[in-house]
Amino acid sequence: MEEKQFLQLVSENQAIIHKICVLYRDTPQDRKDLFQEIIFQLWKSIDSFRNQSKVSTFIYRIALNTSIATFRNDKTKKIIQFTDQLPEIPIQTEDVNFSKRLEALTIAMKKLEEADRAIMAMLLEEMSYREIAEIIGTSENNVAVKISRIKNRIRKLLIP
Repeated sequence: MEEKQFLQLVSENQAIIHKICVLYRDTPQDRKDLFQEIIFQLWKSIDSFRNQSKVSTFIYRIALNTSIATFRNDKTKKIIQFTDQLPEIPIQTEDVNFSKRLEALTIAMKKLEEADRAIMAMLLEEMSYREIAEIIGTSENNVAVKISRIKNRIRKLLIP
């Protein structure tokens, strides 16, 4: 793939990558580093894309695999620290109640295991169970069961 085409692809799909970075890293610098690593991994693997799925599905797969792999390989972080504040997500509503619920949901999602967090991120992106199954390499039925269990965990985290 030509560099110009690749840059266009990244430009069109950068929101996907940013959302994954927000879910897997807490600080702006760590998110920037992860974003760059995802772009690098995407560049290395883009020629293996065979148009058997949507480009966004391929990008999700690369972004999630890179996020999880770099998270596991990061030897410098001995303890995961979660913040009580919502990371730089611009909210276009003035509904204070909505903002508080969104912040609580983000904090709850960061407490999930990384695979569950990835599934919920895709669900919130309104991806179909089929697309999620394709990305994580399982059946649609398994995805449905996992989502049900994850929702129950989130409910428990949100309701003290």
